[in-house]
Amino acid sequence: MAPLNKVTTLHDSISMPAEPHGPAKGIKRWLFTTNHKDIGTLYLLFSLSMFFIGGAMAMLIRAELFQPGLQLVEPAFFNQMTTMHGLIMIFGAVMPSFVGLANWMIPLMIGAPDMALPRMNNWSFWILPFAFLLMLSTLFMPGGGPNFGWTFYAPLSTTYSPDSTALFVFAIHIMGISSIMGAINVIVTICNMRAPGMTWMKLPMFCWTWLITAFLLIAVMPVLAGAATMVLTDKYFGTSFFDAAGGGDPILFQHIFWFFGHPEVYIMILPSFGIISATVPAFSRKPLFGYRSMVYATVAIAGFSFLVWAHHMFTVGMPVAAELFFMYCTMLISVPTGVKIFNWVATMWRGSLSFEVPMLFSIAFIVLFTIGGFSGLMLAITPADFQYHDTYFVVAHFHYVLVTGAVLSVFAAVYYWLPKWTGHMFNERLGKWHFWCSIISVNVLFFPMHFLGLAGMPRRIPDYALQFADINALVSIGGFAFGLSQLLFVVLIIKCIRGGEPASARAWEGAHGLEWTVASPAPYHTFSTPPEVTDYDARS
Repeated sequence: MAPLNKVTTLHDSISMPAEPHGPAKGIKRWLFTTNHKDIGTLYLLFSLSMFFIGGAMAMLIRAELFQPGLQLVEPAFFNQMTTMHGLIMIFGAVMPSFVGLANWMIPLMIGAPDMALPRMNNWSFWILPFAFLLMLSTLFMPGGGPNFGWTFYAPLSTTYSPDSTALFVFAIHIMGISSIMGAINVIVTICNMRAPGMTWMKLPMFCWTWLITAFLLIAVMPVLAGAATMVLTDKYFGTSFFDAAGGGDPILFQHIFWFFGHPEVYIMILPSFGIISATVPAFSRKPLFGYRSMVYATVAIAGFSFLVWAHHMFTVGMPVAAELFFMYCTMLISVPTGVKIFNWVATMWRGSLSFEVPMLFSIAFIVLFTIGGFSGLMLAITPADFQYHDTYFVVAHFHYVLVTGAVLSVFAAVYYWLPKWTGHMFNERLGKWHFWCSIISVNVLFFPMHFLGLAGMPRRIPDYALQFADINALVSIGGFAFGLSQLLFVVLIIKCIRGGEPASARAWEGAHGLEWTVASPAPYHTFSTPPEVTDYDARS
């Protein structure tokens, strides 16, 4: 096997800050900071808080579904919980966590002193808490909060929605503005601020996946804004975009929403692919297999994601030709995804593997995300989808993609880069407890949902037929166990921040890249003198 190439900097030493000054003192540091590390930390902490708020709503949902019959909440409030859970987990937990990782790591990975547009970076974060406070406040208003599902289909979100819908739409717009500003920042930073010698085919895979994700965000967020605005005008200003009585079409809403919604699924998983492409080679002590094919596969996934939106709509009465087109395109998009999974497995093949916590989460991601991919192929087959549609099979599918996919990859990333952020190694034993408790409970939570769906249990209902009782009780136990397991994660992070074994600059033996040439913890200001990438292997 060829030896791993190295990163050579101008000074062939650990990069240190050029200026002696550090961050501002007190609350001003966080309110006015333009430092990419501070803003990345803010995004990650915000994401963690939203993860627990959205998780608490999931616990309430599973408590209600523990037994048949209405136990704890009214059906109207149950609908609000399912809606808010989805919105908070997607827009408040998963997406901001990836933006936090991008802010922290992209400048370090490409040898940049900061993000290209630091003031806009600050603004893109601080409008997010306002958006979510606005959305959460609707739960305490007359009529309650959004109760029409996170997809806010018309006419549920227009004719039959509560009065707080206007604030929901406003919150969606603010989230979209934040996402677009963050995406512009990522694109400009990667395009303009790479270190000398870092050509496109030497760019780390995490940067590639985020660059492509940023273009997807800019393309589809205005579509979501358009759909939300039409909902607003239909409800409050007498338009009829989605009202058949006025010449509109409720199916039009689904087309517009899913033209945003399906690329959005890849916005939430492409950065995961970049994370796994960093961790698997590090703990296999081998370069990433098929680097160029990984880049091309990522581009292909992004392109195909605009051609498959209507596979969410097979039951609306589309022409057979349209159903066939979307069925074949959906099957086709699994090919570049399969290329990635093959490359990760090939990277591990005959590698010198070690099973630290980041690697455990990465392997779990590969296995469990593949299960989500296979159930997605089942849903892609149009006649079969008529059976699966709007059942718990769909709930199982997208949670295997977004929980055992996106969320587990974020855990892998945090464990991988935590020594670089804090300067301390985390408690390995506690990390492995978190891993095993999470993996066992998450499968108890979501895998039986496949069988509930195949047996015909519909989703989004607070009550169900008696024959589904035993499996629902098992699922709820898995849900409570998974939620409680995340407290171990919080304890581990706090312990790591407060102290522990000092981390070296290269915290992991097999880790390679510019981020591992700076001290741990990473200095407040890095790369004031750009490193020169003279012998760099992006695959390592």
